[in-house]
Amino acid sequence: MESPAAETQRIFAPGILRDQVALITGGGSGIGLATAHEMVRLGARVAICGRAPGKLEAAAAALRAAGGQVLARPCDIREPAEVEAFVAAVAGELGGLDIVVNNAGGQFPSPAQHISPNGFLAVVKNNLVGTFHVCREVANQVMIPAKRGRIINVIANIYRGFPGMMHTGAARAGVENMTMSLAVEWAQFGILVNAVAPGLILSSGTRQYPPQLLERGIRETPIGRAGTCEEVAAAIVFLASPAAQFITGATLRLDGGQALGNPWTA
Repeated sequence: MESPAAETQRIFAPGILRDQVALITGGGSGIGLATAHEMVRLGARVAICGRAPGKLEAAAAALRAAGGQVLARPCDIREPAEVEAFVAAVAGELGGLDIVVNNAGGQFPSPAQHISPNGFLAVVKNNLVGTFHVCREVANQVMIPAKRGRIINVIANIYRGFPGMMHTGAARAGVENMTMSLAVEWAQFGILVNAVAPGLILSSGTRQYPPQLLERGIRETPIGRAGTCEEVAAAIVFLASPAAQFITGATLRLDGGQALGNPWTA
């Protein structure tokens, strides 16, 4: 089945994000880069970060070629000092900070009994602790003083457990709970905090997984295909847009029904 991603990208009003500044972690590839492209197309100034300078520069060049004003800088979200400096640079060089997309993360497929203590901690620190660092800095430095802001956290399809990648399931579940908690605490400051939960998405990351893992994921998806980075980007833009002004503490699933299971393949 072909993806309707190209059509979904056309639903937003031209210029809907004009004069907005968006920070996207893990913006050098995959969902992060697709989101950056869509936000640039809709008028936003965009900052991207990651741990691979070469990948970031290539992404920034592509975004600038599309007409975007882009700040690209290496930043390890696991390190609070690096996050603090990056957020300050974004606000200073791009003139503020309105939207944050916490997309950076990483994991590896493994049965739980073979995950080492260091492997578990590395995934939790990247996916959960790093997301907290970014949320905390953007709120304290910019959004709480400004009394406005949007934070969108990218998690995963964790609703039937996450067998085969238990470490990331635990971390992403923590991010979803953090999303709800921050939505309540920070509503008084005009900050809306939401999450998106992609299922199986074809990206540079998932293409590194064993083919049988991807095939199983598609069989478990009632729609019968994997999603695209552009489809996830469209949902993120919706949550960042004026159409979502009364949505906070919510998680939008983008999984083709995978969380519900697919009894027709049993």
